[in-house]
Amino acid sequence: MATILSGNPPSNQNSTDAAQPRPCDEAVPLLHSAPMTLFTPELLAPAGDMEKFHTAVLYGANAVYLGGTVGNLRAATKGFTPKELQQAVAFAKMKGVKVYYCLNAMPFERDMGSIPGTVEEAANAGVHAFIVADPGVLRVARRLARHIPVHLSTQANTTNAESVRFWTDAGVERIVLARELSHRDIRTIRNLLPKTELEVFVHGAMCLAVSGQCLLSAWLNNRPANQGRCTQPCRFDYRVINADIPPSLALEEALRSGETLWSVEQQEDFAAIFAPNDLCLLPFLPWFVKNAITSLKIEGRAKGSSYVAHVTDAYRVALDAATRCVTEGTSFDFRLFLPDLIRTASRPLSTGFFLNHRRPICGDAEARSLLGRIVEPQNEARGAWVVDIRGKWEETYSAEIMLPGLRRPVLPPGTYTLENHRSERTGHAASGTRAILHAEIPEAVSGAFIRRT
Repeated sequence: MATILSGNPPSNQNSTDAAQPRPCDEAVPLLHSAPMTLFTPELLAPAGDMEKFHTAVLYGANAVYLGGTVGNLRAATKGFTPKELQQAVAFAKMKGVKVYYCLNAMPFERDMGSIPGTVEEAANAGVHAFIVADPGVLRVARRLARHIPVHLSTQANTTNAESVRFWTDAGVERIVLARELSHRDIRTIRNLLPKTELEVFVHGAMCLAVSGQCLLSAWLNNRPANQGRCTQPCRFDYRVINADIPPSLALEEALRSGETLWSVEQQEDFAAIFAPNDLCLLPFLPWFVKNAITSLKIEGRAKGSSYVAHVTDAYRVALDAATRCVTEGTSFDFRLFLPDLIRTASRPLSTGFFLNHRRPICGDAEARSLLGRIVEPQNEARGAWVVDIRGKWEETYSAEIMLPGLRRPVLPPGTYTLENHRSERTGHAASGTRAILHAEIPEAVSGAFIRRT
């Protein structure tokens, strides 16, 4: 897999932060806050299918967002049938978790016929809110399910307080702010509208081009396209220049001779150019607590269940710790929570647009092989667990159990055995099969993942 190393800003931005990689253990800047009523923000996790839904709930999400088979922006995910949605909402309510239903596509007229029925099905299932972007979908939701709150998707690109007022006047109860807002922008909106529910993406992939709202110009030149200032970097003339670390590719732009604008490392066959970083705002969780941001959102409905487990668990524990630190006036060491985030990252993690100049959080992923996921106890009293095998597993491996709360008990070789579905000792298991794991795992729970140390 090819990974982009950097999208270096041009020198006329006077930025050394983005151009110079920083080690993971370097402290991020302290942000000034205007403390408001102290509370712990909601942690909102993605649920692309039923397994991801149960994973998000298990690892500590306060709320999940999901979609059906039509009308949402993650068509690549399986989505939830009406029956599955009813089951998910019932389970979530039992666990004290909220379910937000995505109808955030921008439908053409030919697509609108399915929207009323979808709204009614979701309302009858008992979802806690709709997430919409299109005014027409909002109007249908308000007409057919007025008792269910509506959240405005980040697709609506809300960047100022007047826009927030417009949407709240139209019946929206929560605004998912645009991803290109800085901490100063967010704080200004919060101070102007202290009672409005605000939601912010804090982790995951960042889209650089969405339906005419391309962020390439903002990323490279600090000239946002949605403010009419696009410099059209997609139309720039580029050429390949010598790279420092072969095999890699460095691109120079015609008007910035001698300066590397994009740097790409070729690891196998192909290179990802237009998605240079993933977002990670975990270091700033105390800021979100102090500024009373209602909900912190994790991107990733199309990503795997293991990603949901790692990221939700890390943010759950980190957010609780950040709240304690703010309450007690102690420092927040975000580095304690980074390892699981690094292991799931497909791009280097950075601060995105949150700071004036983006800052690296950490570099490339440090992947650990996934071994399996506990399905259910076969005989809990005797330490026998049914496991879905997700990767090659030999009894010679040291296995780490991912228990909620960032608890990671390790099973060294010799402390466990593997059997096939016929209860025959095999000593190994192949990906895509089911096996019986015999081991002493205090507090083991169905749905927990197991990885190789």
